[in-house]
Amino acid sequence: MSKGPVSQFILHHYRHFNAAALIDAAKGYEQHLTEGGKMMITLAGAMSTAELGISLAEMIRRDKAHIISCTGANLEEDIMNLVAHSHYKRVPNYRDLTPQDEWDLLENHYNRVTDTCIPEEEAFRRIQEHIHKLWKDADDKGERYFPHEFMYKMLLSGVLKQHYEIDPKDSWMMAAAEKNLPIVVGGWEDSTMGNIFASYIIKKQMKATTMKSGIEYMVWLADWYKRNSGGKGVGFFQIGGGIAGDFPICVVPMMYQDLEMHDVPFWSYFCQISDSTTSFGSYSGAVPNEKITWGKLGIDTPKFIVESDATIVAPLIFAYLLGW
Repeated sequence: MSKGPVSQFILHHYRHFNAAALIDAAKGYEQHLTEGGKMMITLAGAMSTAELGISLAEMIRRDKAHIISCTGANLEEDIMNLVAHSHYKRVPNYRDLTPQDEWDLLENHYNRVTDTCIPEEEAFRRIQEHIHKLWKDADDKGERYFPHEFMYKMLLSGVLKQHYEIDPKDSWMMAAAEKNLPIVVGGWEDSTMGNIFASYIIKKQMKATTMKSGIEYMVWLADWYKRNSGGKGVGFFQIGGGIAGDFPICVVPMMYQDLEMHDVPFWSYFCQISDSTTSFGSYSGAVPNEKITWGKLGIDTPKFIVESDATIVAPLIFAYLLGW
């Protein structure tokens, strides 16, 4: 693939240290796809609020991401940005905020993520109105779906179109819904929509079983991995740490050790973008070689780690893969 000005710039200037690691990881990712491999991308942190969808959506459309693992927050916050973008409040001087300043944001129904404040009414409640109807309809019919499947139904129904405030081509969830891209969401209940769903259970308005669980996600993922890990295999591109990466990467040792499927292949490429360190036993900061001891990666698995800000690194790697 011919490379555009962004790719040419980083190829010329990014020669050492984390810059060189970025290039190596991008080239390794490209080679993995060229040789017929598939790739899982995992989204931790606040990547959706950081508007990673601007590049990730195109990665999905061009079949450079074959499955996503994300937190419940990333699942919903891309849609929040889609329908409430103009109501977001940016706070460039967030380091200078006093407790009173923070309280004032709360009183004005803003929830802060670093320098970006998500508007409660326009974001949370706008989605809640529509997703509740889907939850309730499924509950009444005795149907059960995964969290992302409800989101896909909402997006594809068109009920949110009246609220769009960005170009929908910049929404990675819209791109994923249109392709029915596989998604796994470990610990979905740790999200705003998860909390809202739990409130309906507490009020006895719905059944908890209407929402398929994290265990069911793992069972589903084991089947998906078995069907897709032939040939070049499945790579693992991890953005940040936490459950978005920890949950799905364990499917390989589970299949090997607990299901005794001794022909299951390791993840065939691994890259993590992280600013976490190995101090204090941080798993998110563990170097890739540690994953060999857990039966997740092999000795010969291409391994990369870029110790930097994912909001800077991920769009550049995606730009390289997209030929931008």
